[in-house]
Amino acid sequence: MAATVVLLGTLDTKGPEYAYLRDQIAESGCEVVMVNAGVLGDPAYPVEFGREEVAAAVGADLAALVEAADRGAAVTAMAAGAAVLVRRLFDEGRLHGILGAAGSGGTAIISTAMRSLPVGVPKMLVSTLGASDTRPFVGTTDIAMMYSVVDIAGINPISAEILGNAAAGIAAMAVFHAGREAPVGGRPLVGATMYGATTACVDHARRRLEEAGYEVLVFHATGTGGRSMEALMASGHITACLDVTTAEVLDEVAGGVFTAGPDRLEMAGRLGLPQVVTVGAADMIAFSPPETLPPGWAGRNLYIHNPFVTLVRSNAEECDRLGRVMAEKLSAATGPLTVFIPLRGTSSYGVEGGVFHDPEADRALFDSLRRHLDPSVELVEMDTDINDPVFAEAMAGRLDEHYRGWLGEPLGT
Repeated sequence: MAATVVLLGTLDTKGPEYAYLRDQIAESGCEVVMVNAGVLGDPAYPVEFGREEVAAAVGADLAALVEAADRGAAVTAMAAGAAVLVRRLFDEGRLHGILGAAGSGGTAIISTAMRSLPVGVPKMLVSTLGASDTRPFVGTTDIAMMYSVVDIAGINPISAEILGNAAAGIAAMAVFHAGREAPVGGRPLVGATMYGATTACVDHARRRLEEAGYEVLVFHATGTGGRSMEALMASGHITACLDVTTAEVLDEVAGGVFTAGPDRLEMAGRLGLPQVVTVGAADMIAFSPPETLPPGWAGRNLYIHNPFVTLVRSNAEECDRLGRVMAEKLSAATGPLTVFIPLRGTSSYGVEGGVFHDPEADRALFDSLRRHLDPSVELVEMDTDINDPVFAEAMAGRLDEHYRGWLGEPLGT
């Protein structure tokens, strides 16, 4: 069976560009399914799914959308319809990769549809917004966004190169995806969060869990990492959590840039999944370069982590608030849970002699957790720093115990 690539876009305004993509992909030996999500007209060639079918997928009245001439409403409706249609094609085995090329409106439609597909399905979006903040479009999925450099407006020496590369890329990815065998069974997936300053802890715990029969997915706790991990919990992929690096919660509390949003640290508890949590990197609030620091922050204890990331040592008041917020979230958990406290430092920067060593601020965090955690939550305090192998071993072992009890049977390897 040949791999199938779905070409999704606003073909009312991008017809020639999509014809070029179609021909390039077909030359790679892939089948092509074209979907027109533009409300104003049809291209000069037939497509498998026209604008009427996209609108109808969510019960939208195409004629009414055209008559209303409300671009925002049209984009919203066609995005929702495209998501339903694209997911249907995937479920029917008629999609092994998806490609779109667009300006701002088309990017909103195409990315919405792509986010309806599982992680691992190849998704490529050539966009005029590809060099801007892509977080609203990518979300927690694996969309590959490519900057178009020039507008998607005709085939010229620049656009031909860029669109040709995109076509070759999606064709190769679709062939690879179509040829993969679906995994059977497999190890339970554990989500773990990590910073460079907590790497030693996560690496040791990961090895311990892998020896016990788990597959550990590590997420960089930069906001998108935590959201991605929790999205995979919601989709049923991740069934246990080793939340070592909860600095994303601190950034939400204190105004840092690596926040994962106000709901971070709630998904595992809401789903009743086994989890072990600690306060990794609670000594650092992340910002962009120093010149972007909010007014009044320049006098704080700063560390230039790299040219793009400036870290600020959290103070006692911020640590107290963090402890309270974490305690409230974790006290609502419905599944097996243990909270660990490393009394000698929450990161490699916070140990004695480190740039963020501040026993008073750490004490404020630990005291806040003790005060606000529900007594039913198991709290383990250890006289080590977070990267001590003994600490990592204890967390991994407790998560293994929680998972086996939650599973109700011995874990197979």
